[in-house]
Amino acid sequence: MDVTLRYWRLKINKLRILYISHLHPPKNQPLKSVGGMQNVSLQMIEAVKRRDDIELETIIMHSSWRFIGIKSFFFLFALLWRIPLGIRRFKPDVILFSSMVTAGVLPFIFRKLPVPCVAINHGQDVTLPVRIYQWYLPSVFKKLQGVISVSSATREASIQRGMNPGIGVSLPNGFNIREIMKLPAKDEALKILEDILGIKFGDTKILLTVGRQVKRKGHQWFIENVFDKINSDVIYLIVGDGPEFKNIANAKEKSPKQKRIVMTGKLSSELLSTCYAAADLFIMPNIPVKGDMEGFGIVLLEANSAGVPAIASDLEGIRDVIKQGVNGYRVPPGEAEIFAKKIEEVLQNGLNELSESSSSYVLNTFNWDKVIERYIDFLKSVITR
Repeated sequence: MDVTLRYWRLKINKLRILYISHLHPPKNQPLKSVGGMQNVSLQMIEAVKRRDDIELETIIMHSSWRFIGIKSFFFLFALLWRIPLGIRRFKPDVILFSSMVTAGVLPFIFRKLPVPCVAINHGQDVTLPVRIYQWYLPSVFKKLQGVISVSSATREASIQRGMNPGIGVSLPNGFNIREIMKLPAKDEALKILEDILGIKFGDTKILLTVGRQVKRKGHQWFIENVFDKINSDVIYLIVGDGPEFKNIANAKEKSPKQKRIVMTGKLSSELLSTCYAAADLFIMPNIPVKGDMEGFGIVLLEANSAGVPAIASDLEGIRDVIKQGVNGYRVPPGEAEIFAKKIEEVLQNGLNELSESSSSYVLNTFNWDKVIERYIDFLKSVITR
């Protein structure tokens, strides 16, 4: 379609988006501790559906984690004909892929598609340290007319792997503002956790970490190098599961403060909200790991929206989320003394003010209804380019 005709069609009609994702849990069966990319995909669709100027058609794989690799392979293979069929039936203005993984089918569609293709990338779907994947990635970028990177670090990693800088933009993830309404009051949340964990908190402050337990998250490093240096009366609450769970548990057992470290494993969304509501500080002690990166850190937004400021490593996508002194602080990665000192400073001075500014900042900057406006503007610019 001629660019001018596309422009006027967008002015007169609704924008038609064909959205493709392999990241969704089974229908009506939400997964415990759904990952960041899954949450982004779910919440973005909800935000798009709230708009009157968008028509959305989806090709989505709903699946549990069981045999996810095999299921994803067959889903991606089926996209080779499902995408052309979707174009003929729905006549979209743009195709939006949820990640570089789903966009990875494009080089195998030999016939040139009549609509532009845009992919969202999140970090590890760009930096995955698998040689054949890294060899293949530039050919995927060549097939895309637009790329939305969730952080400046992810965009830079994309450029290093063959993305034309002119087609890429850095836009943040958002969070679901409606989730805030589900948070219990702090006193109620503390009571619930006391009953579940068998702990009496009293005046003890709660340091909270949430996320998939992989090496880059730095849980083990924090326990071994930082936690013992904190003099305030604190409990370190670790929510999540992953391949590093045993290493973290071993570090806990060796810590002289092991009774002040609580590992919950996976939690339901309701209990996770309770943890956010009860927490005083969110801790994200990431460490550099070759071939892996923190694309954005959606858990930072979730914590901030509950009024929980963050102390985090000054790394990668975290830099795009934390504004110094507004919704938390970034500290040099691997600097245990500085990390512990900053936690002490915030706990002893100005925690209430920082909690209020954290909530206000993310509400005004990162809620999906505002973020999706920027996504739509970019998609329109790609269509009319």
